[in-house]
Amino acid sequence: MKRFFKQLFLCLVFFAVSFCADAQWSFEVWHEGKVVLETGDTLRGQVKYDLQQDLIQFTDKRGTVEALTARKILFCEIFDKIEGQYRQFYSLPYTTTSGYRTPIFFELIGEGKLTVLSRERLENQTSSSPYYYGSSYSRTVLVNKYYMLKENGDITDFSVRKADFLQVLGKHADHINDYMKDNKLKLEDKQDLIKIIKYYNSLFKTTK
Repeated sequence: MKRFFKQLFLCLVFFAVSFCADAQWSFEVWHEGKVVLETGDTLRGQVKYDLQQDLIQFTDKRGTVEALTARKILFCEIFDKIEGQYRQFYSLPYTTTSGYRTPIFFELIGEGKLTVLSRERLENQTSSSPYYYGSSYSRTVLVNKYYMLKENGDITDFSVRKADFLQVLGKHADHINDYMKDNKLKLEDKQDLIKIIKYYNSLFKTTK
């Protein structure tokens, strides 16, 4: 009987993994949105983004597809039909590891006293199998890398390791740590991180 349930569980895991493999990533589909060009013109229609290639594709009712680089766009907003929420992307100057400063796309995660940006990419990760000793399996996952936008416009790496994150918050660290515990929020989860940063920034809003 135990062997039967084990085999059943493995089958369920297999189908779950297969389903995830077949699921679409947000950057693979078209979303309703708008694109604000460097010229000031606004395009409204279907939008597809690709942060790995730093491209925004736009198509209107005529069906003509136009690929735009970060040099031609100021801002882009979509309603992500996969995540069920609005997402905003900005073209911002960034100094690469080679020292070359060029505009690239960042997603806005939170804005205020602490402004956090993000870029995403696909990675193949290999993990040890919990069911058979010595075996492993690989899967493709979407990984977010985070950045902090400073008041002077510089963009630096932003760590979501708990110790590093709380250090940035200064005197509010203990309060935010309690907020995370009370609401069972994890920094590694993008949607949780959005809530945490939004709450932190709300502490600095003044009422008139």
